[in-house]
Amino acid sequence: MALEYKISGGDILFLIYISRCRTWDMGCFASTPKDSGGNRRRPGSIGEVSVYVPGLRIPKPVDFSQSLGDHLSKNIVERLSALRTRIVVMASQEGPTITRTKKKSATQHGGSTLADLQQALEDYLPVLLGLVKDGKAWCHLQYKVQFVWVNQEDDAEETAMSNAWYEVLSVLHLMATLSLSQANLLLLPRTSADGYQPKVSEESRRASVDIFLKAAGYLDCAVRHVLPQLPAELRRNLPVDLAEGVLRALCLQALGQGVDIQLGMAIDSTKATLAVKRRLACEMVKYWQQAQDNITNLPLGNGWGEKHRHFVKWKYVEAKVCIPSLPPDMANKCCL
Repeated sequence: MALEYKISGGDILFLIYISRCRTWDMGCFASTPKDSGGNRRRPGSIGEVSVYVPGLRIPKPVDFSQSLGDHLSKNIVERLSALRTRIVVMASQEGPTITRTKKKSATQHGGSTLADLQQALEDYLPVLLGLVKDGKAWCHLQYKVQFVWVNQEDDAEETAMSNAWYEVLSVLHLMATLSLSQANLLLLPRTSADGYQPKVSEESRRASVDIFLKAAGYLDCAVRHVLPQLPAELRRNLPVDLAEGVLRALCLQALGQGVDIQLGMAIDSTKATLAVKRRLACEMVKYWQQAQDNITNLPLGNGWGEKHRHFVKWKYVEAKVCIPSLPPDMANKCCL
């Protein structure tokens, strides 16, 4: 059935307002309910951004030898400790530079920092999952090790749980956050060699699509396979940015922005058919509509959570505006 996306006067006003506020303080984080009193330290402006990136949740040190030394082999404990300590050190030292990378320094430091920390997480996750799936190790990780993660924007806002699945969930969330940061760096316009207006290269756009898909994969795994492993009581005590609705919204955001980039490349290409452009436009609207549905009713009553909500609404309205701007035979046949 053909659908028409009607643009209300409110949508137009909202789009105009947001377009004038593109230089956002987007190092954002949705605070936990108990710490939503507005005392969070706000970072300075990070310049123009293309991607909403939640604030980094970084791990605090854990002494595995004290908790697991009498229960697991020395080699396993040392391996686990070394991998996690590497993440703790890198995240605490480099985390602030990742979320505050400005356009001028993005290519100098941001990319390598993201890649190194992402690699450290990719090395740690398989070892952690191997222990989680091992019955004996799981029992000890479940009850003897307390995993602590803290929001880098507010040291007082931390969550500690004695559950290895919480650690897996936090690792996946950090991997997705780093991927979104990396995509944002790729999509910052750069001055071309010919000296004309800064632009985003086609190579960077293509690379960002792959990164968006990777971020969506991490978040989808978190929602489908990790959250169900946590007891209901622990799920209720998770920080808001690990709530199912927020994770789903971030996942759909990554998919929506990936399709957005693909649509832009299709419009610029003489080889892309109208049917391809129409399909991409419809997918983009669908993803942003679903993202808004997931985040609309969440308790994000603070400046940080509101930024995420406004970003999603802005992209949804922008996607709807895109439909009428397409050729009539594309806009009128946009089906979900």
